Amino acid sequence: MSEEIHPFTISVNEDQISDLNARLSATRWPDQIPDSGWDYGCDQVWLKDLARYWAEEFDWRATENQINSFDHFLTEIDNQSFHFIHQKSPHEGALPLVLNHGWPGSVVEFLEVIRPLTNPEVYGGDPSDAFHVVAPSLPGYGWSKPPTEKGWGVNRTASAFVTLMNRLGYDKYGVQGGDWGSMVSRHMAHLDPTKVVGCHVNMMAAGPAGNEDDFADITPQEQQHFDRSSWYAAEDNGYFRIQETRPQTLGAGLNDSPVGLLSWIGEKFYGWTDHEDDLFSVVDRDTLLANVAVYWFTETINSSTRFYFENRQPGGMTMDSLGDVPLGVSAFPNELFVARKRWVEASHNVVFWREHEKGGHFASLEAPQIYIDDVREFFRGVR
Repeated sequence: MSEEIHPFTISVNEDQISDLNARLSATRWPDQIPDSGWDYGCDQVWLKDLARYWAEEFDWRATENQINSFDHFLTEIDNQSFHFIHQKSPHEGALPLVLNHGWPGSVVEFLEVIRPLTNPEVYGGDPSDAFHVVAPSLPGYGWSKPPTEKGWGVNRTASAFVTLMNRLGYDKYGVQGGDWGSMVSRHMAHLDPTKVVGCHVNMMAAGPAGNEDDFADITPQEQQHFDRSSWYAAEDNGYFRIQETRPQTLGAGLNDSPVGLLSWIGEKFYGWTDHEDDLFSVVDRDTLLANVAVYWFTETINSSTRFYFENRQPGGMTMDSLGDVPLGVSAFPNELFVARKRWVEASHNVVFWREHEKGGHFASLEAPQIYIDDVREFFRGVR
């Protein structure tokens, strides 16, 4: 197996774009009960307007140029091809930082935060907070090719990303993530505690610690997090059960229909962000479409959903204590899972915990400055 790292440029050919537009124009739309909105799932009025915008106004070439303005690479680890952005800071003392995305996200989530993190003084920050950013695509996501063998869950992915950081020559680094990326980041810290100086997450799932005061003195913010998780369990996790049990069945439809893919992913962005009936007030439509287009052009929706199946298998995902590795948590009100701080403190070295009044599941997109500020502050104390 080669350990070489190759520069990479994203390039979608015109035939792929023409095929996408033809499929969008030929969509066979389902019916919808009048005035039912989002009651049954993705609102068709909203979806039709967004699909029209995708076909007629969205500029993939502009998006491609934006993504290619960063430094991209490919390498092979454990017989799997991985794509990653490696954006080095001009500051020699910058701390290497891994940014791990989740589903239904991609490295698109980090496009607006990479430069402020690598070159803070240009954006009103302090050069001492600079990072060398490494943003890998999860296996089977984006330009990390679909795995050709079973077993690529959180644990194996974390091990591969530890290998990646060693291959890049970093003897210490930080990890950060949301959604599946939070799990990957935590497992990287577990696997490589002598090199990982700190782990920051913006989704922190954990259960009661088994103490008598587990449910005592619940704050209004904690109750809000409980209510949000209860809503998710009761009304919003159908996609999860499908993806962890029958991803291949789902993939046949989503890989063939761009509107089906847009509906599947768009509904999650609508439901998981913090807004008042207007998703595009917090995540603009071009950013959402850029993220969906990455799935479409790379044909990775099937392999991305398979990640759920793999994490359900023995050895797919284990969430062990980070030991002495410092943990930081940014808690947003519309996040799907935020455990009580006392539950997390029982088995983790929590040195940073911040509750925010606005924001949801896609923190780096919805609240980029808050996200940047929290990441800087947490790692400032552990560099």
